[in-house]
Formats: sequence, C-alpha cells, structure tokens
Amino acid sequence: MLKKALFSILLTLSAIFFISCNDNSNNPNDMVSSNEYVLTTLDGTQIVIKKGDKGFYIDKKKDKIVIFDIFATWCPPCQDSASHLSSLQEKYKDDLIIIASTIEKQEYDKEGKIINDKFINFKSKYDARYIIVNSKQNKVLNTAITTMLDMGPRFPIPTIAMYKNGEYINHYVGAVHEEFIESDIKRALGK
Repeated sequence: MLKKALFSILLTLSAIFFISCNDNSNNPNDMVSSNEYVLTTLDGTQIVIKKGDKGFYIDKKKDKIVIFDIFATWCPPCQDSASHLSSLQEKYKDDLIIIASTIEKQEYDKEGKIINDKFINFKSKYDARYIIVNSKQNKVLNTAITTMLDMGPRFPIPTIAMYKNGEYINHYVGAVHEEFIESDIKRALGK
C-alpha cells in the first residue's frame, strides 16, 4: 500500500514537472526567475527588468530613473499621459527611461507572432516618444509592481510608478500633471 502511494505521488510530481516545463512557445525568455522580467519592445528589442527589495530597475542601466506606465491604448487618461511622459523623456533623456507596459491581451497573427499595430498607432497618434512593451511578461511585471504598491489585483489605469536604482520614489494613479512627475524626477536627481 505504501509503495503504491509513493509511486502515485512520484508519478503525479513527474507529470506536473513535465507539464510545467512543456511551454508551447519557443522563447526561452518566457521562463525567467520571479525577480526578473524580460519585456519585448514594439521593434523586438528585449529589456530585462529586475526586482529588488524596494523596487524595480533595468538591468545594466544603473543610476537611471525608471518610470513604468501601466496603461491601455483605449484609456483616455492613458492617452492624455502620453504627451506628458514624452515631454519628460525628452527633457531628461540622459537620466530617465520610461517604459509603458500594456494591460491588454496580446494578439497573434497566423504564424504566432505578436501583433503590435494598435500600439504603433497609439505611439503615432499620441506622440508617445518612449518605450512601449507588449509581451507575455507584461502582466507578470504589472502585477508585481501593483502588488508592491499594495494596490491589489484590480488596479486603476494609468498607474505610473517611479524608481531609481531599484528604490521606490513615488507612484501616481489616474491623470496626473506633468509638473508633479517632474518634481519627483528632480528630487531623485538631487536638483
């Protein structure tokens, strides 16, 4: 009886292991550690985001302020934020990286490639001159950010979170004036 129970447990664990390791995508970056997120930009470039004890940072981009804009293309406050974020990205281009991470589900073409048309249109229509990512890891990163901010699973958009060297600076929910974000950027830069 004990042998059958142990065999059954071993068989179940083996099945779970093989099922979880069998990912239909051919992208090895879909399986990353829980403290690392590989995001894909609209042009296919990959960005590695790391999670520290107090926040998030871009791998190999120390001393940069990172703003994560959790957004959707159909959201009016998100659309309004695009010009403010673009202005700040331009003004602080040497010290700031803005990454917009969509909450929208990925759409695929017949070959299984992610379709980015609505994000390219958003970028053009709202003059979004910062990085927009649309990848499977978006949801995981968005959840990690909002969980760290104690916002729960049903968070409002846009949610904008600011970090420097993995240290939390501030976050904003909904429409926010450019001056408020800029004030926090200056404070983080020691100006």
